Amino acid sequence: MEEKEMLGLAEKAAQQFELAGEAKSIRPYGSGHINDTFLVEGERGYILQRMNRSIFTSPEEVMENIVGVTTFLKDKIASAGGDVLRETLTVIPTKENLPFYLDAQGEYWRMYYLIEGAVSYDRVEHEKDFYESALAFGNFQQLLSDYPAATLHETIPGFHDTKARYEVFLKAVEEDACGRAKYAAEEIEFFRSRKETACVLGELLAAGKMPLRVTHNDTKLNNIMVDQETGKGICVIDLDTVMPGLAVNDFGDAIRFGASTGEEDETDLSKVSCDLRLFRIYTEGFLKGCNGNLTDMEIAMLPMGAKVMTYENGIRFLTDFLKGDVYFKIHRENHNLDRCRTQMKLVADMEEKWGELEKIVQSCAKQ
Repeated sequence: MEEKEMLGLAEKAAQQFELAGEAKSIRPYGSGHINDTFLVEGERGYILQRMNRSIFTSPEEVMENIVGVTTFLKDKIASAGGDVLRETLTVIPTKENLPFYLDAQGEYWRMYYLIEGAVSYDRVEHEKDFYESALAFGNFQQLLSDYPAATLHETIPGFHDTKARYEVFLKAVEEDACGRAKYAAEEIEFFRSRKETACVLGELLAAGKMPLRVTHNDTKLNNIMVDQETGKGICVIDLDTVMPGLAVNDFGDAIRFGASTGEEDETDLSKVSCDLRLFRIYTEGFLKGCNGNLTDMEIAMLPMGAKVMTYENGIRFLTDFLKGDVYFKIHRENHNLDRCRTQMKLVADMEEKWGELEKIVQSCAKQ
């Protein structure tokens, strides 16, 4: 769809929401790759999004989750004397008092207040920013620690079911639809030899040794809004994947992405490792934000969360390579295989540093 046509749809959608005054301008906004996002400017700023129905097949359930969680958060923030318009997202209702607008093409639109005076960062440029993101995601866990997680919809079924991801991987190897398995024999063996990594967290949950919690499931740095004056992380955004899950997975995915010394598709694997200093910084911030709400088992399993999330993403990249690159966008030949190899290197590096990772967590937990 051409940009002019998309803007026309956005302008029509914006008119369906309860705005303070008229919308004076609408333009594409941000660097997200999932939803189509626009900045609506008028008496104040708004974020308008067309939701991606190919990924989120039940948009109404996504919005039900978001409304439930943000309403709960506002009550907690208000009770603590915080700013409810800056410290969580505010869903703007339509003129029919719905949390979304369904257009004539069957597309779902939603609107939030713009978080004024705040920015997000796509990568870790300063250690302080990484710490602030950890503090914010930990605080997100703390605020929602008594939210009934089981009442949330699973917006992407099996999203972090690593054992199920492993089974899909084995099937892709067996079918070898594109004849690529011979080019990835070493990679296939790497994941097969670590099958227990795919099962460990699920088994702990099933045995009742770790609690089901409200989890964000996309804990990258750019999903935290940082106050431009104070540099403090003030608001967790992108709540589409808020679902029942494990706190250690939220911690682990942030480590996988933010504490790696290399890019996710780095071809020179000598540049890829788990930075112990960044691991410590994030652990300190996350545990401080959680404010004592994690169990002893959850704290002990934080390094495993990092390993499992890295292993899981490696499996996903390898599975997509074997299937012919049907899910992740690629920009060169063997791109998904390169991505898979960086995750393998990170897993292997974590294994070598396992004792150090556990000591860091133990040290941070005593602070």
